Amino acid sequence: MTYRRAVIPALVGGLLFTLLLWWAGASAEALQLRGSTSVFDVDSVNELRRWLMPWSYDSSVTLPSDGPADAGTGGDTRYTDLYSTAMQIRFVAVFAFVLAGTLLLLRRIPPTRGRTPATLLALWAWAPVSATLAVTVSAPWLIASRPHGSYRVLPQLAGVIASSGPVPAFAGLLTTLLTVLVARVCAKGAEPLPRRDVPARPARLAASVGTAVVALSLVVLSYQSAAAWIQTSFSGAGLLSEPGDLLRQWLLLGAWAGPSTAPLGHWLLYRAADGLLLAVVWWSLRLLPGLLTRTTVPAMAVGTVCATVLGLFASQILHMAIDDTAAVWGPVHVLSALGTGVPAALTFGVTAGLAALATLRLAGDRDPLPSSVVPV
Repeated sequence: MTYRRAVIPALVGGLLFTLLLWWAGASAEALQLRGSTSVFDVDSVNELRRWLMPWSYDSSVTLPSDGPADAGTGGDTRYTDLYSTAMQIRFVAVFAFVLAGTLLLLRRIPPTRGRTPATLLALWAWAPVSATLAVTVSAPWLIASRPHGSYRVLPQLAGVIASSGPVPAFAGLLTTLLTVLVARVCAKGAEPLPRRDVPARPARLAASVGTAVVALSLVVLSYQSAAAWIQTSFSGAGLLSEPGDLLRQWLLLGAWAGPSTAPLGHWLLYRAADGLLLAVVWWSLRLLPGLLTRTTVPAMAVGTVCATVLGLFASQILHMAIDDTAAVWGPVHVLSALGTGVPAALTFGVTAGLAALATLRLAGDRDPLPSSVVPV
């Protein structure tokens, strides 16, 4: 699928995703009305407010302030202007990231020749990645608009990055359906490259190498003692104190302990979710080279990031199914974990994609193109 054909669905998807996030943020103010607790319980209202805060232009719905002159409460118009600037940058950035990722994915995984399910899943997984990147880009302005914004910048940055919430996952699902529908209409009359038959041995080897890279974060770094070492090995004072908080966000796909902290059956059940994540990543990487029209570096990197995020979604949905806290905290709390771990998925997804591509090349798969087809 050429860029000329892909640009229209990419624009539609980017605009719709941005508008849905803006609408979600504008709805946060309604949760402050008195009648909101008659529809939801207090815990659910607080949880929904936390979901919508990262996308709200109204600074009064942000986290509670440290004082009456908090920048988030409008005590100083200069800080309020900084908050508005942060949100403007955030929405422009999320549109740009969605547009760029959608263009690449539609170009390399067009929704034709049996690729439509893969396109749907890849675009859905890219939505929370775009939101996380946009939140990260706008974080300096948001931190500056808070009280004590110049103190302990890295821990505050880690908190902002982790705040994107599950809203992008829900908005991305609706956006993906419309984007693929428009893309299929735009692809009519085109002659896409046929699917390649990738040799089984190089594909399996590349999938295993990529999955091993992801497992480094999920199994090794996320283990309780290793995660604690990462977070606590850095200390000090000043602007850049405690970088361990930031590293934890960008390096850990999860957190788990040995069986001594829980009954063995319960521990094994939760480890099944980790196994599901790795299984989804391996199977996705096994199929990815054959789904791509060309196995380029950007396509493999972005495709592997999407595969890792899909694995996260699968494991988090399994966690929801076995979670027994819904009766205590409400169903909204159970859904709050959806979309967490995206920074680590981005970091190790890119690394795993590059490792998988290098393995494919070393194993002899050179991505031959039909001589009659010249890529545009």
